[in-house]
Amino acid sequence: MRLTRPARAGLAAALLAVTLGLGGCGGSDNADAVRDDGTVDLSKVTLTVGDQKGGSQALLSAAGELDDLPYDVEWKPFTSGPPLLEAVSSGAVDVGGVGNTPPLFAIDQGKKLKVVSAYSQGATGDAILVPKGSSLTDVADLEGKKVAVAKGSSANYNLLAQLDDAGLSFSDVEPVYLQPSEALAAFKGGSVDAWAIWDPFTSQAELDTGATVLSDGKGLVNGLAFQVAGDEALEDKATRAALRDFLGRLAGAQVWAAEHKSEWSRTWAEETGLSTAITDRAVEQRSYTPLPIDDEVIASEQEMWDAFAEQGQLTADPTLSDWFVTDFNDDVEKATSTAEDDA
Repeated sequence: MRLTRPARAGLAAALLAVTLGLGGCGGSDNADAVRDDGTVDLSKVTLTVGDQKGGSQALLSAAGELDDLPYDVEWKPFTSGPPLLEAVSSGAVDVGGVGNTPPLFAIDQGKKLKVVSAYSQGATGDAILVPKGSSLTDVADLEGKKVAVAKGSSANYNLLAQLDDAGLSFSDVEPVYLQPSEALAAFKGGSVDAWAIWDPFTSQAELDTGATVLSDGKGLVNGLAFQVAGDEALEDKATRAALRDFLGRLAGAQVWAAEHKSEWSRTWAEETGLSTAITDRAVEQRSYTPLPIDDEVIASEQEMWDAFAEQGQLTADPTLSDWFVTDFNDDVEKATSTAEDDA
């Protein structure tokens, strides 16, 4: 069987996630980058970054932020946030981008990581889809139905919030826990009744399969996304120095993307093998607004935590603010201001 480029990429990402989960790879070793006087030689630093489809690498590349990096970046692809954060916690990856939910499940499991930056991407692309010709017309119709979702992902919370809004609980549906590439196949093959997912998969399913959006997360979910770093990376002086620069560049790229949607869409398509029709749609459904880690962000995540806890999906009782660090807010703010002035 000949695999398409997106299918090959998805298979490679899944295999890599398994390899990392088994401890087959190590994180960045930047000890030699710290000079005798305590300063850091960034030219000797390698930052290992976990990424998802159409994520940080594509965005930074589109914005030209990878052209003059003073350190090396090793990119590692993942199918979704939960396996990415497994690698972050183990030290196999220094930092990675995820949606609003994976950090909560990682915190519940006591993973060795911290949320280091935030941005708003909106919630329109976070959707519950039904196949073309489905008789389901609203969320209440999902009662007793099979719904594909990646466990611990942003789609997991969107599904919970949508069900609650419709007067249902998570136990009223039959969740089928699948990673996006597997879920797409199940959705197309008719083995699930609906699919809770995020962009660009939302746009891909709509345009390639004729899927219909049953509901989206607008007004119900916070639309936040995060960069999350491992404790090991944060404790390493050289890695931490590169991380400051990386998070600033990412914030600048997010500002750029909001002002250059067509250029961003083209690069996103090139990086993922998706059609520009799909990436154009996904870009239009997203916002790109860097945010500081502050009380408002943490409070919003606390609301999500409480909702998951009520359903029995989270069981720990942490002080959530201990897992969110403000150390990089100034770097993000400075880069954001510079990018806005240049726009």
